Amino acid sequence: MKSFLHVGCGPQNKTGLKGFDSVEWQEIRFDIDENVNPDIQGTLTDMSSVGSSSVDAIYSSHNIEHIFAHEVAIALKEFLRVLKDDGIVVITCPDLQSVCDAVANNKLLEPLYVSPTGPISPIDILYGHRGFIASGNVYMAHKCGFTYQVLVDAFHEAGFKSSFGGSRPQDFDLWLLASKNEKSAEELQNLALEFLP
Repeated sequence: MKSFLHVGCGPQNKTGLKGFDSVEWQEIRFDIDENVNPDIQGTLTDMSSVGSSSVDAIYSSHNIEHIFAHEVAIALKEFLRVLKDDGIVVITCPDLQSVCDAVANNKLLEPLYVSPTGPISPIDILYGHRGFIASGNVYMAHKCGFTYQVLVDAFHEAGFKSSFGGSRPQDFDLWLLASKNEKSAEELQNLALEFLP
């Protein structure tokens, strides 16, 4: 059985996670917030409770934007450390380019889409979900952001050897699959078909 670290899991588990939602994958839930009952409590910048070269994959959905820009390299080095040699990261985060297009069109406060938690406007994508923050969950504040090229560059600068992904402007998000070791274009495309939307 392979294992994956579900970083910033919140209340979610692997149900519905493309590629990971099967008996082949053992999920290890990791979060800063003890209230979501993670298997391991920790932060993106201090994953010392996770052993080096201990997991086959990392899944990270909408949490890298919750750390400061200067901490991104630290977090990605932690990702690299805990992955096995042939390990991969599947990550998604807001796409600032498409969000800023909406802002430039004077839509800062207009809902772009409706999530399970209600309408989401560009201001929520840029700075964090206003409703959660207002209710006291300051972990939800956003402290940095990415375009696709900036995200790719950050992973390569941290030591990841290969990557594949892109932006989905209609969904205002970025997706990237990055590997710890060198992979061929064909291998990356096959992994993308398995894990990316």
